[in-house]
Amino acid sequence: MRALPADLAAHLAGGATTLCHCWALTRRDGTILGFTDHDRDLIVGGVTYAARSGLEAAEASAELGFAVGGGEVAGALRSSGIVEAEVAGGLYDGASVETWLVNWTHPATRLLLDVATVGEIRRAGGAFVVELRGLMHELDAERGRTYRATCSADLGDRRCRVDLDDPRYRTAGTVTAPGAAGRYDVTLAGDFAAGLFDGGRLTWDGGVNAGLSGDIRALAGGELILWEAPPRPVSAGDGFRLTAGCDKRLATCRELFANVANFQGFPHMPGNDFVLRHAPGSGPGLDGGSLFR
Repeated sequence: MRALPADLAAHLAGGATTLCHCWALTRRDGTILGFTDHDRDLIVGGVTYAARSGLEAAEASAELGFAVGGGEVAGALRSSGIVEAEVAGGLYDGASVETWLVNWTHPATRLLLDVATVGEIRRAGGAFVVELRGLMHELDAERGRTYRATCSADLGDRRCRVDLDDPRYRTAGTVTAPGAAGRYDVTLAGDFAAGLFDGGRLTWDGGVNAGLSGDIRALAGGELILWEAPPRPVSAGDGFRLTAGCDKRLATCRELFANVANFQGFPHMPGNDFVLRHAPGSGPGLDGGSLFR
């Protein structure tokens, strides 16, 4: 059972309460945003919790044992709070959220209800719903090595050891003609092997999307295709930087990066169809009959 602070326990025992919820959201860039469902701003622990932000608790759940608990917070996209372009740019991916129960007449009287991370963010029009994942969610993350045919390292990490700052694996480019959403005709500052940037990363250097990043689906024949279009329109002349990607196959590791010595997979492991293959040296006549007649 959770032990309540003495001042909060006394307030709850008094019958009439003056309580509200406060959320402290810490983004990936270190920015801390405070929100409250009270009708006035509150300053708690040096953080200003903004009222009238359109944010409210939509759902909450708790589980016993190691089950993943969590909840949801719903609100409106506002220029003074959570901005749609920042959500689309990934600044809120994996952000930390603290949920507090606060006595708004005496903000120092408070109780930490939960600590969670931001999961899926669903958007519809000018509104959004943020999924909050409990601490047990971290236990679902992959730890250690896995036995699989493809590489378990990420391109450029300490196990892969490919230097992504090498000019062979990165380049600058410019949009020459924007097409359908997420598709652009581009020119690059140099020639590169086919498929080098497939699955890589793009960072916008110019235009209204400057500073935002996205994942590359494919780059072929001067056409760049992103998995998701940036939040703001792209114009001809917008500059960007590309970083190489990897599909984690042994052939790609050998042909594009010459890095087989650091390949972190098991490319020769038997596949799922191994038990269905014919025995070596066997030929026609495997009709299911007896082998001794």
